[in-house]
Amino acid sequence: MRHNPISALWLKDRQVHVMLMVRDRSFYKRLLLLAAPLALQNIITYSVSLADNIMVGQLGELALSGAYVGNQLQNILHMLVIGLSAALMVLGAQFWGKGDAAKVRSIVGIALRFAFGAGFLLLITTLAIPDGVLSLFTDDAAVMTEAMTYFTIIRFTYVFFCLTQVLVASLRCVETVRIGMYLSIMTFAVNVSLNWILIFGNLGAPALGLRGAAIATLIARILETFVIVVYVRFIDKKLLLRLRDLMHTEKELLARFFRYGMPVILGDIFWGINLAIQGAILGRLGAVALASASIANVLFSIMSVAVYGTSGATAIIIGQTVGSGDHSRLRLYTRTLQVLFVVIGLISGLAILGVRHLVPLIYDLEPETLRSVQAFMIVLAFMIVGTSYQVSCLTGIVRAGGATHFVLVNDLIHIWGFVLPAASLAAFFFHAEPVVVFALLKSDQFLKCIVAFIKVNRFRWVKNLTLDQPETAKAPGT
Repeated sequence: MRHNPISALWLKDRQVHVMLMVRDRSFYKRLLLLAAPLALQNIITYSVSLADNIMVGQLGELALSGAYVGNQLQNILHMLVIGLSAALMVLGAQFWGKGDAAKVRSIVGIALRFAFGAGFLLLITTLAIPDGVLSLFTDDAAVMTEAMTYFTIIRFTYVFFCLTQVLVASLRCVETVRIGMYLSIMTFAVNVSLNWILIFGNLGAPALGLRGAAIATLIARILETFVIVVYVRFIDKKLLLRLRDLMHTEKELLARFFRYGMPVILGDIFWGINLAIQGAILGRLGAVALASASIANVLFSIMSVAVYGTSGATAIIIGQTVGSGDHSRLRLYTRTLQVLFVVIGLISGLAILGVRHLVPLIYDLEPETLRSVQAFMIVLAFMIVGTSYQVSCLTGIVRAGGATHFVLVNDLIHIWGFVLPAASLAAFFFHAEPVVVFALLKSDQFLKCIVAFIKVNRFRWVKNLTLDQPETAKAPGT
């Protein structure tokens, strides 16, 4: 019988489509090798926040609330930088999948310049009107005083933080993910050690309290920026980033960055504003609610590292697969990943339910605050199942696949159309319990799952952004 190569290729393509899960072990190995360092990096990063929480918590719940308020502006900046990094990842991963390293370097330069500008502008603003900034997040005079002690120092970390995060993201585009993990280990060791010395006055140092915690964070931020710059300049052999790349701008690429990257950046900025408003709403419910949210969110962040590590790894794999033009393989990857998202979410939820019993062993809290923290964590244990599915689908698949506008619009509708209005009404009109308000603030994590399922499985998000005129490409079988 005569062999027909076209029929053979068609048959192979059909076999890809009928499979529910990827059977190639190399796919799971690649996913694990990307997700594990990202998850470990997140564990270490959030462990720094946990250590800060524990040490500052020993100064009292007022100091803990002050640190929480003092970090709210940092949260907005954090989301802006995440947005820039995500935009860089969306375009950079696709160009790397296409094999165009020069374009990746140009995109990194664009992201770095804007990140530096944002950090510097925010620093100038906080130097000019510090009281006005903090008053957005609390009206408690005692909390404001504590927050200002912390804020006057922590604002100098902004520029260093921006540069570090964008450089780490640029390396992720080319699948260099371990440096971020090593950087986090170093930061953890430095920050925790200096916290112990400066907060409590050990080893002959003065006991600076909350001010000492801010100084420790500033020193750690400066050090990690220095290390990542040295790595990128002298050690990295993939990206080969140089100063001239940071100064060079291709007008067409700049336009493309903003056309497809701006929805990503705006989405994360609005998300940061959303988190800040959530903090302001909880701040009006008193110091107990603030302290409870601070503790619950830090513990949640640690227990959700597998979720966000998998989401980050998914974005790299999907972006590179779209850039390579292998749409048949893309469809199979998408099916498999959705199953993994649900499994990881369920495991993470059970872990949070278990960890809530350890809170009294970690923190010395008043009974009312302890009960509030544990109630908040029960809410988060259920919400993380939705988070695992919808975040990984929408940012790991849909956004990385090129449909950057959709995620922005979806977030705006859910957050500004339901979550914030409902939580505000519950808090200020119905005077609901803090745990009810907290649950409403997190309710979008389940609401978005329906939209995510429909969007992902219709495959209208596949868009190769490396083409001169990007066009939406239908995955085979659609």
